[in-house]
Amino acid sequence: MKFIAFAAATLTATTAFAQTDPADWDAVVAAADGQTVYWNAWGGSTTTNDFIAWVGERVAEDYGVTLEHVKLSDTADAVSRVLAERSAGQDSDGAIDMIWINGANFAAMKDAELLFGPFAEQLPNWSIVDVEGKSVQTDFTVPTEGLESPWAMAQVVFIHDTADLPEPLADMEAIAEWAAANPGRFTFPQPPDFLGSTFLKQALLDLTDDATPLYAPVEEADYEAVTAPLWSFLEELTPNLWRQGRAYPQTGPRQLQLIADNEVDLAISFSPGEASTAIANFELPDTARTFVLENGTIGNASFVAIPYNSSSTEGAMIVANFLLSAEAQARALDPEVLGYGTVLDVAALPEAERALFDNIDLGIATLTPEELGTALAEPHPSWMTRIEADWIERYGVAE
Repeated sequence: MKFIAFAAATLTATTAFAQTDPADWDAVVAAADGQTVYWNAWGGSTTTNDFIAWVGERVAEDYGVTLEHVKLSDTADAVSRVLAERSAGQDSDGAIDMIWINGANFAAMKDAELLFGPFAEQLPNWSIVDVEGKSVQTDFTVPTEGLESPWAMAQVVFIHDTADLPEPLADMEAIAEWAAANPGRFTFPQPPDFLGSTFLKQALLDLTDDATPLYAPVEEADYEAVTAPLWSFLEELTPNLWRQGRAYPQTGPRQLQLIADNEVDLAISFSPGEASTAIANFELPDTARTFVLENGTIGNASFVAIPYNSSSTEGAMIVANFLLSAEAQARALDPEVLGYGTVLDVAALPEAERALFDNIDLGIATLTPEELGTALAEPHPSWMTRIEADWIERYGVAE
């Protein structure tokens, strides 16, 4: 997932308001009826695409909103479209009504005032979001300020085929040692794929003695000194990767296919339930399991945001609110559907809605919340941008 940088000098500050006040929910519902919402979201996963299609069915039934999934390979493409519309003076009737977004792309759109809002904390279902226990009001250290609404929790796990790699690996150094003893049996998606870039951040967090600089803008740190452990680690690891690091899978699902084809034994995922979902869908062998590193792994929330010039602002808020419903959250948690973590405070839900979660079998490969532990916070978005570019310069061109 690339990140778009904006030159501030080319932008004029604009504050966008919906025709309908987000706090007047009855009016939002009335205005949304008949609207079509173009949701620009990653389209690289069949299970995710199927879930979005189901969301579309439900909001059509209950609210008369038509949801169109515009499948992206890179979120930055949608951000570029909004920027182009701003530059052309198209401050209404934009082509994009909602974006699945987080991290550097959100920070850039927020800084450039390309987002509608605040709206998220006025959504009726915000009242059941676990604000205290989950990172739903910051995004890669950047305060969301109601400009994006959470809809799923994610945490890095490593998927391993226990038929070939029986025990979890404790840390990145252990991964490098195992890869040296088992060359060709590990890989990660090629940055700037979001998972590939996440692997680089996870490695740096695990290898550094002091993570404090990673939570401030990269310009405020001694970049060379802070990242030295990462590049040393990659110099050792890369020749022992699948295809000797001369090629990389382009996506997370492609990694799982490599495990299923018995080409690799270890993969990275940002969904603790992904392995169980893949087993249920016969995409992974039933010997697949997951683990986290002993010092913890990165976690974050997935968000949706509404561009400032959306032509269906009210319909987009309807979709964002439905994504926060117990019905949608429980369905997303089910490993036979998605296996995404919930953003809700399940214990505080009414009994009938809590039962939707109690009846879910998380699957044989899914770690319990206790086993996952407390997620590590995402570094400031500028670190991913800089590290990603540095990796591409060093390793991104196949031999």
